[in-house]
Amino acid sequence: MDYTKYLNRSIQSIEPSGIRKFFDIANEMENVISLSIGEPDFQTPWHIRDEGIRSLEKGRTWYSPNRGFSDLLQEISNYYQRRFGVTYDPRKQALVTVGGSEAIDLTFRTLVGEGDEVIIPQPAFVCYEPLTLMAGGTPVIINTKNEDNFRLRASDLRAAITDKTKLLVLPFPNNPTGAIMERHDLEQIAEVCIEKDILVLSDEIYSELTYGGRDHVSIASVEGMYERTIVINGFSKSYAMTGWRLGYALGPIEIISQMTKLHQYGIMSAPTTAQYAAIEALRNGDRDVSKMRDEYDMRRRLVVDSFNEMGLTCFEPLGAFYVFPCIKSTGLSSEEFCTRLIMEKHVAVVPGSAFGKCGDGFVRVSYSYSLKHLKTALARIKEFLEELKNGN
Repeated sequence: MDYTKYLNRSIQSIEPSGIRKFFDIANEMENVISLSIGEPDFQTPWHIRDEGIRSLEKGRTWYSPNRGFSDLLQEISNYYQRRFGVTYDPRKQALVTVGGSEAIDLTFRTLVGEGDEVIIPQPAFVCYEPLTLMAGGTPVIINTKNEDNFRLRASDLRAAITDKTKLLVLPFPNNPTGAIMERHDLEQIAEVCIEKDILVLSDEIYSELTYGGRDHVSIASVEGMYERTIVINGFSKSYAMTGWRLGYALGPIEIISQMTKLHQYGIMSAPTTAQYAAIEALRNGDRDVSKMRDEYDMRRRLVVDSFNEMGLTCFEPLGAFYVFPCIKSTGLSSEEFCTRLIMEKHVAVVPGSAFGKCGDGFVRVSYSYSLKHLKTALARIKEFLEELKNGN
């Protein structure tokens, strides 16, 4: 039976994630070390798990309210005030979602219509462009540059805006590059957004993972941006809670209320057990986050120094848990490099081209793995490079 005539054409036209391709190959091979997925190797801290278990033992297996439990919404509001100096009404300006991914999807579907343009700085996580297309919008890509440490420049943003521009995606700290935006960068971006009257989706899922004495700054805290920013965040990266599937959105009442309507019909509510665990994470998890961040920082230095010593130079990433080394000196494309590396040395990394065309010539390496895991993988990559130089 030919199903093509039944399938949505816009969905058919979208390519599968380039991240998962190499992850799937790795799963089918033996003795593979994968540095391909942004999955913390830490277990969810015990006191957080225990709260989830306790909720099950007490029979708390019912639906939550659509927006999420009031205690969790309050703790999210408290957290953003405490950490980033931004205040949200937990009753009207917050929505708990199934991971940050659902919150991103809801933002696009609420704001973007046919013909609307969405500006996406790349390299960037793989979901923004397809979700724009699925919402009926038109992605407008800005290629950020290695020499700028992959930051979005206000001049590039201004040049990309047209009378159809509605939304800017601001994905910092960035996956895959590890780039961050500091307050002075954000103030310049804000000036353009206010002048041109566009909204911002600020994906802050890696907000707790910044290094080198730089604290994350939410663009919602910049003057004039609170009323035009939808903040996306969650628990997966900061608290090692990927499998709990819990995120949230914060923003203007008028936008969050419409996102909630979509959430009501498409999802109904986020997982109850995960919400009880998340309340505990926000109340008592600061020390856990700090410990994990310190460990990531040590791994970050190891991986950056190792790649630079190998001749695969990369700028110093100050956020998330990724390194984005340049592999142009090998003469291979990103896809070729990653394919040969996994086949010849059984190490999986992700082509930079999976995150946008401007990512070709780079690869994404996650350091969210143990030191032993990283050291073995780095040794294999070094062998691979030496063999390439020798013409093997």
